[in-house]
Amino acid sequence: MIIKKYSLGLLQANCYFLIEENDLILIDPGDDAPFILEEIQRQKLNLKAIFATHGHFDHIGAVGEIQQSFDVPFYINEKDLFLVRRINETAEYFLGYNPYFLPPKNIKELNNKKFHVSRLTFDVISTPGHTPGSVCFYFQKEKVIFTGDTLFKDGIGRYDFSYSDKKELFKSLKKILSLPDETLIYPGHGEQTVIGDEKHQIFP
Repeated sequence: MIIKKYSLGLLQANCYFLIEENDLILIDPGDDAPFILEEIQRQKLNLKAIFATHGHFDHIGAVGEIQQSFDVPFYINEKDLFLVRRINETAEYFLGYNPYFLPPKNIKELNNKKFHVSRLTFDVISTPGHTPGSVCFYFQKEKVIFTGDTLFKDGIGRYDFSYSDKKELFKSLKKILSLPDETLIYPGHGEQTVIGDEKHQIFP
């Protein structure tokens, strides 16, 4: 599996291309659909599915426009569907203007289970706290996890939103940080890190 990271949009959310041969899975496509569509074409990739770690606009804003070109499913935890429905409203609140994102379609519920897409297998780990439906994607064989806005390098996700829950977030962090120390973390913003380094900072 080849992993390519692109930091996109005003909030510099990390979009991840997971490539196995020519098949592509998108994790958190951000809010810059033209860039992503150009890269898919340039790299001659076959987009299979789009996955979201959570429903914030800076992570899913591009989904609807990408689906105009590729008829692929969009997977997100059902507990964050309220954020999907409010995507333009929340974007306007944070950005100061309404970017008019196309709403995602072909939405599939993303519950806690093992997924097989193309030749890739991974676990969906429920990690509420930052948002009610936050999840992480854990590739045990490759020893990598995509943590969205739950866990960053030298930091954790915000829990000051009306729908956030600090107690649940720290439960989720304990779950993530119980993985092997060498597991590589790909967060929703910033640079990658490893479980061992973050474990000792959050739970010394």
